[in-house]
Amino acid sequence: MLKAEESQYKTIKVEPQEDFWVVCLNRPKEMNALSKDMRRELEVCFSRLDEDDSVKAVIVTGGDYVFSAGMDIKEMEALPDGEIDDYFKSIIRYLQKIMNCRKPVIAAVGGIALGGGFNLATACDIIIASESAIFGHPELKFGLNPLFDPLWRIVGMAKAKEIAMLGEPIGAMEALRIGLVNKVAPPDRFMDVAFTVAGELSKRPVKALEAVKRISDIVPRLDRGAALEHEFEISALLYSRAERKEHMKRFISELESKKKHRIQ
Repeated sequence: MLKAEESQYKTIKVEPQEDFWVVCLNRPKEMNALSKDMRRELEVCFSRLDEDDSVKAVIVTGGDYVFSAGMDIKEMEALPDGEIDDYFKSIIRYLQKIMNCRKPVIAAVGGIALGGGFNLATACDIIIASESAIFGHPELKFGLNPLFDPLWRIVGMAKAKEIAMLGEPIGAMEALRIGLVNKVAPPDRFMDVAFTVAGELSKRPVKALEAVKRISDIVPRLDRGAALEHEFEISALLYSRAERKEHMKRFISELESKKKHRIQ
C-alpha cells in the first residue's frame, strides 16, 4: 500500500526497510526547513505508517549534514494575520501525529536541529545523534516562544528553562550528558546505529511497545499510587494475551539453549 504512494511526496522521501521505514526530510536547498507542505506530508505519511501493521518502527532523519534548520522563516514572514491560527494548528497536527504514532519513532539527527527541527526531534521517542549534531532554540531572539513541553519532559524543568531562554547551541556530547539524546555516534555511523535500534525495536512485541508509549505519556501526570495502579492494569491486559505466552516460551527456550552451550 505504502510503496505505491512514495512518489506522491515532494518534500520528504520514504524508504522501506525489512520491518521499519525511514522518513527523510528532503528540502536540501532550504536546509530541510519545515514548510507547510512538508508538515502536511509528514502528517499524511505518519497516518499511513501508523495504520500499516507491517511497519514496526520509524526513523526520521534529514540526512548526514542537516536534520532541520527549523520552520520556514520566509513562509512565516509572509504569513497574513488572518492565517496565523491555521498555521499554528497545522504545526500542532503534524507533531501530534508523530507523538501519537503507535510505533516507536527514532530521530536520527545529523548536523543542525534548530527551532522547529529541535521540536521535531523531541516529538520522537528516541534520539540518535551524529557527533556533528547541534541542537538549539533561537526562537526567543525572534520574539517567539520555543516549544517547551516535550523539552522539559526530557531534560527537566531547570535545564529546559536554560535552553529555551538562552537559546545557546548544544553539541552532541553535551546533549548526551543532559539526557537530551539517547546515543551519539560518528558522522559516518549514526544512521547505522539508528538502523540497529529500529531493527531491535522491530523484534519486540508490538502491543507491549504500544503500552510503554501510553504509559510514558500518562504516568507523569499521575500521583505515585495512581501511576502504580495504571501500570499494573496495563500489565494485566498484556499478561492475558496469547502472544505473551509465546514470547515467554521462546525466552525460556533460548535461556536453556544458552545454558547447554555453556556446559558443553
